[in-house]
Amino acid sequence: MLILDGSLGEGGGQILRTSLALSMATRTPVRIEKIRARRRKPGLMRQHLTAVKAAAAVSSARVEGAVPGSDCVTFEPSEVEAGDYHFDVGTAGSATLVLQTVLPALLTAQGPSTLVLEGGTHNPFAPPFPFLDRAYLPLINCMGPEVRADLEQHGFFPAGGGRFRVEIRPCRHLTGLRVLERGEIRARRARALVARLNESIGRREIRRIEARLSWDRSCLEVEKVHSDGPGNVLLLEVQSEHVTEVFTGFGKRGVPAERVADGAVNEVRRYLASGVPVGIHLADQLLLPLALAGGGSFRTLEPTQHTHTNIEVLKKFLDVDIRLTGGGDDWTLEVERSA
Repeated sequence: MLILDGSLGEGGGQILRTSLALSMATRTPVRIEKIRARRRKPGLMRQHLTAVKAAAAVSSARVEGAVPGSDCVTFEPSEVEAGDYHFDVGTAGSATLVLQTVLPALLTAQGPSTLVLEGGTHNPFAPPFPFLDRAYLPLINCMGPEVRADLEQHGFFPAGGGRFRVEIRPCRHLTGLRVLERGEIRARRARALVARLNESIGRREIRRIEARLSWDRSCLEVEKVHSDGPGNVLLLEVQSEHVTEVFTGFGKRGVPAERVADGAVNEVRRYLASGVPVGIHLADQLLLPLALAGGGSFRTLEPTQHTHTNIEVLKKFLDVDIRLTGGGDDWTLEVERSA
């Protein structure tokens, strides 16, 4: 059994999710200790517990320690089973992170699967649904499987209540992917989503985008959406020839709309100035499927602590070489099977 230290690197929930995903994909039993040791509230929170239970359902795993607050989980998977699954976080905890846990193993399962996930769909510190739909899944589909996601209801913190459906047509083996050039920028889009709040918040965000990025008004919009509770998120999308990137800003009580927009604008400007195709969050997401495919590469911004931690976990499960070369805001990450 592989034993992992959950306080490794950034010491957050990503270590748990990556470990569960790799355990299922490789049929490797694992015990994760000191889970989320570097967080203010260590141990399993509701969304992490849901991820463990979802992984157990998909792989008929034997599990120990799957209780709220637990800092140690033992996970022994059996064969991954395609099928229809429904996972509900039960709070505003991120449902997209639950998907992140079970999707890799289902990409090469023996048959198609349908997942219905409920909880937070647009959360700070987690990939929001539009990022998965527009940036991540199109690249996954270039690796062999066919994955489609449909948002049925928005879920913001703290009310939650979001819901989306994912349909997966797997492939036998994932194919490596190379994303080294962005290509021509074909479209730009900014949307300010507002739920149960005054639309003036979204209009102020959009005006800030127009002033600082000089994007044409035709690609800027405020969208009123339905949710169980109030929420506001700003989505900036850059569609290029070979990749689409999505950047977000989340509204928060006491934070001016202009400041929310400024944070997203700064990310977009950094990305555009660098010339690389893959942003920092997409880099984190691509690492695992490329490692499972046994090969691939992409250019990205300076790797985060999250990325370095993910690399360390991947190397414990898979016989792959992962190399980072570059400097500043232009790095190349290469994955190859070890000789």
